[in-house]
Amino acid sequence: MADSPQWQGTCSYCDTSYAKGGMIRHLRTCSDREAAISAANGTEKTLYHLRVDDEWAPPFWLDLEMWGAAPLGALDSYLRSIWLECCGHLSQFTTGGWGSRELSDDRCADEALGPDTELVHLYDFGTTSETRIRVMDVREGAPTTDRPIALMARNEMPDAPCMECDRQAEWICVECMYETDDTGHFCDEHIDSHPHDAYGEPLPLVNSPRTGMCGYEGPAEPPY
Repeated sequence: MADSPQWQGTCSYCDTSYAKGGMIRHLRTCSDREAAISAANGTEKTLYHLRVDDEWAPPFWLDLEMWGAAPLGALDSYLRSIWLECCGHLSQFTTGGWGSRELSDDRCADEALGPDTELVHLYDFGTTSETRIRVMDVREGAPTTDRPIALMARNEMPDAPCMECDRQAEWICVECMYETDDTGHFCDEHIDSHPHDAYGEPLPLVNSPRTGMCGYEGPAEPPY
């Protein structure tokens, strides 16, 4: 399936927009990323380029670079901060989702990852978010940051037109989403006159696949 326009993302190094599929190719040749790698002078490590995307909402995706010596728990914390955390739910890494082998958060990336590895991260065992994690590249060298994970690229906020007009929505009505199978998206003007509140107050739309689930409100910002 071809990338649709709302699946665009922005490179963290050169601030240029690319489609989801094209971003991986771009990162391999991005001159600004190459400059950041050349300028890095820390201890050399094994570094994994991870493509992270939501199992059910493909417009939401991340490209991360993770130290091989870092534990999977560091990735769990990062995903919670940028996408998932709402109520302190349990989570786990698995080799293939529900019913597959669980991987301990203490296991380092070098032990869990390799070329072409794919893992599934589960957050909240009630209203579950399933996140696919795929190894795109592996390099040996100094990391570009002193933190165990670097955000290399991220999807731009998907288009979400208001149900009453064509303006970009700012809110989501969970009752509409679950009970009437509508998007539940409303702009600032039309949310004020919308009557649905059986699922609580409308929730803000943020750049996360967790929007509308279990009262998630964000902040959906990179933790560092």
